[in-house]
Parts: sequence; C-alpha cells; structure tokens
Amino acid sequence: MKRIPTDSASIESATESGINALARALAAELPADRFSIETATCWAYGMDNSRLHHPAQIVVFPESHHEVCTLVRLARQYRIPVTPRGRGTGTAGGSVPLHGGMVLVLDRMDQVLEFRPEDRLIRVQAGIINSEVQRIVNAAGFFWPPDPTSQALCTIGGNLGCNAAGPHAVKYGTTRDNVLGLVAVAGSGDTIIAGTQTTKGVVGYDLTRLLIGAEGTLGIITEVTLKLTPLPDAVRLIRAFYRDMHTASLAVSRLMNQPATPSAIEFIDGNALNLMRQYSKDSAALAIPPTAGALLLIEIDGLAESLAGQITKIQVAAEGDLTADTAPLSLSIAKSTEEMAALWAARKALSPTLRHVAPKKINEDVVVPVSRIPALIAAIDQSAAKHAIKIVNFGHAGNGNIHVNLLIDPENPTQLAAAEAALAEIFSTVLALNGTLSGEHGVGAVKREYVRAEIAPASLALMQGIKAVFDPDGIMNPGKKLPDLIE
Repeated sequence: MKRIPTDSASIESATESGINALARALAAELPADRFSIETATCWAYGMDNSRLHHPAQIVVFPESHHEVCTLVRLARQYRIPVTPRGRGTGTAGGSVPLHGGMVLVLDRMDQVLEFRPEDRLIRVQAGIINSEVQRIVNAAGFFWPPDPTSQALCTIGGNLGCNAAGPHAVKYGTTRDNVLGLVAVAGSGDTIIAGTQTTKGVVGYDLTRLLIGAEGTLGIITEVTLKLTPLPDAVRLIRAFYRDMHTASLAVSRLMNQPATPSAIEFIDGNALNLMRQYSKDSAALAIPPTAGALLLIEIDGLAESLAGQITKIQVAAEGDLTADTAPLSLSIAKSTEEMAALWAARKALSPTLRHVAPKKINEDVVVPVSRIPALIAAIDQSAAKHAIKIVNFGHAGNGNIHVNLLIDPENPTQLAAAEAALAEIFSTVLALNGTLSGEHGVGAVKREYVRAEIAPASLALMQGIKAVFDPDGIMNPGKKLPDLIE
C-alpha cells in the first residue's frame, strides 16, 4: 500500500536558510521582543500537556489579526510550517511543532473587542483565557457554557480548536453550539469572516462550525463572537453512589430520558473513587461509602421557583426502583455554595491526583451512546486485566464522554507496549459501540493514525480536499488531525 501525505506540499522541517530568511523578514515587521529564535525559547514552546516534545525553530507572539495575516503570508512565502498555540493545555499534541518551523503563540491576543449584554454576545480575541471571559460576563449576569477542567488556563481559541466543552455540554451544548461567528486566517494568508451576530443565519456554508474543531489545520482563529447564556437563578448538586458502573449507567439513561434535563452529569468509576479515598484532600466532601463502585454528580439549575420540581424528577430518575439492587447506595443533595464547590473541587482534582499512582497517564476521551457506557467500561476493565495496567475512568456521563486514563511508567518498555495494545482494543470497542474516538481533547498528533478506523476513505479524501483549499501549501499545523491516505 502506498501512503499519500496529508499535507498537500509534503511539508518537511523548515531549513535553516528558510528560518533565517523568515527571521529577517520578521525583524522588518515586528519589535525584537515579539519573536525569538533562541534555543531556550524554541525548546520551551515545543511541548504541550501531551508530553510530546519537538522544539520550534522560531517563536512569534502576534497581537492582532493583521499581524497573524502577515505571519502566515511570510510562512507561505518561505515554506515554513506554522503551529498555532494558546497556553498548551491540550493533551493530544495539537500544539507541538512536529515539523519545527514557526509557533504562533496567541496568548497576547487577549482583548475584549465588544461586549453587548443586550444581545447576549461578547466578541474577544482568541488568546483570552476562558475563566477571564467568565469573570467579565458573570458580572453582567451571564456565562459562557463551555467550561473544561483547564478553564483557569486554557484560551478561547484553544477551546474552539478542539471543540472543548466540559461538563455543562449535556444541557447547553458544546463549543460549536455557543459560538456565533469568528474571524480566522487561512493557510493562504487570506482573512475568513464566518458566522453572524444573530442566533439564526443560513447564508452561505457554515464555515464557523467547520473551523471549530479543526485544530488549526485549516486556519488560525483570531477573533470569536461568543453566544452568552443568562446565569441561572439557583443551582443544586446531587451526589449519588452506586454499587458499580452498570447500575450508575442505568441511572444515566433514566436521567437523560425525562424532561428535567440536568445541567451536568459527571461520573467517577470505582478505581477513581479508591484514588480519591487515598489522595484527594477534598474526598471528605464526597462521603464515599466503602462499597461504592461508581459516583454520579448531578447538577440541576434554573429558576429558583421551579427548581424543586426539577429536583424531584431528577431524584426519582437517579433512584429508579428503590427495592432493586440497582438503586443507589446513598443519595444526597448539596445546597450550599460551599458544599457544591467542595464537590466540584474533588472532581476537578481527580486528573492531577492520578500522578500519585504513576509517573505518566495516557489520557483519552472517547464517546459512546449513553446506553452503551456499561459495555465500554466492562471492555476497558477486561483490557486492564489482560495487559496488567491500571485504568481509571471518569467524565461527562450525560454525553457518554468517558475520560480513559491509562496509568503507566514511561521508562518501562513493557508497560508502554501494554498500554498501546490496550488502547487499540479500547478504540476498537468504542467504534463497535457506534462511538467516536475523541469528544473534546482533539485528535492532534496522538490519535491521528487511528482516525482512518473511524472515517471511511471517501469521506477522508473529501476532508483532504477541503484542507487543500484552505491550506494550499500544507503549512498549517502539519502532521495533525487527518492521517495520510493509503492507496
């Protein structure tokens, strides 16, 4: 079989002469403190939270859309690969410059360009931090629903790049559902203005949704118009412990099949609960029963005067038949702001807690239909036992979005090989259950070779054609998102 390179120009690592020519051109366009070819700087911007590393050859810090246009045009002129980057919180290697070249660090593009509460929108540069947007709009009585665990660090542009959503997607939708429009720079250097400032609009093709989730392979998003949602009057949080993941998953199906939609449903499996018992300073807030094999955190929000009715319906769904062995071991409602904050802190601290168990985790975020979560968890447990590795699962149960964490020692070749074999089995199971290989972490470099198992060759070829239109020289984040075609 012959492999056909994804990137139309088969971009290789930039030559030293090309980088030097680009550096001279940048010196005429930008102040000296806005770009660097120093080894230390290029090394530092060669990694992200995936733990992959490949040093850049030049790092640039643009501050405006116009500057990004200039940088992309220069990169195209000198045939330099371009890797866009926010804060590097991604776990799939999407911001690692695999082919060297130029890294565009967008976190200085952090301005609010326009805030119109009366129209429930805010227009921002792509480098602004998610939590900063929340702070600004909260003061006016709004929030932006996408709230990934990394929201204190991640940029809005990074959220768009991976369509990262977080726990509240179950009620409010993903990033794609909460963006009205955007401005971007294509690989040609041309400006793309996509979307509207209205909640309805069908003129032209939907380039907004196409660019969201493209991980910078089609263009670099520089400005975004976000659709805001009014803050709820009241919020409550239910914690429900179950005997195992099967009974918890049955409860998730019941919760999603009644009219009172929870604003979030988070699940934590038995392995994760054991870790929280041992290591989490917030575990006391959870009051974990000794026989619990799964936990659901169920958030309800809405009008204060109607919340009681919603809570009743959701509690009934969470409990099911109280006389059956599928009933929760315990169920309680947190009402105070402090108690709810402690519960969420325990959930959000889970990912870093895994570092106590193993020096490295392979963090995947597969998605399956909600009713098939038990089958997926059972298959994951089988793979863990077969390959003698620890696997911990938690995630956004209302969407069937499971964060699968394989805990290994990266210095142990046997464990690395076992993890790769287990991961291949898990991905195969996900697709057999009509799921998808990534919900919000992106494909990046880490999952790129698995994509052809999910996407048919004809569809993949069409996507390659779209990529070539946006990025005719193949300079935009090469080696990411789409695998090479095979004849």
